[in-house]
Amino acid sequence: MRPPHNLSNNTTYGIFHVLVLAGLCVVLAGCANVPVADRDRTIHSVGRAVDAININTASAAELDTLPGVGLGTAMRIIEHRERFGPFRKPEHLMLLRGVSDARFREMRSRIVVE
Repeated sequence: MRPPHNLSNNTTYGIFHVLVLAGLCVVLAGCANVPVADRDRTIHSVGRAVDAININTASAAELDTLPGVGLGTAMRIIEHRERFGPFRKPEHLMLLRGVSDARFREMRSRIVVE
């Protein structure tokens, strides 16, 4: 019976890890230089950038484009900000009826407050 192959002694395997680590460092270094104006943009799975929606200024039609938000929830968001003022944090959306933690997590990457 042969002993299991020890990958840690394989030179090719070690070189692969070094290359992956070096590539990761290059990617992370590039991310540090992202301009502040682009931080409100998000990349979707199809690879295109989409502007995040400011929940303090968005219309009902704009809010309706968020995942998990229908016209009723959009109207509640607008009513809440008119009655109590602008949202200070995106997480404050969970104070509204119809915005659960799970629903908030679906839309979090697409919203900002300014």
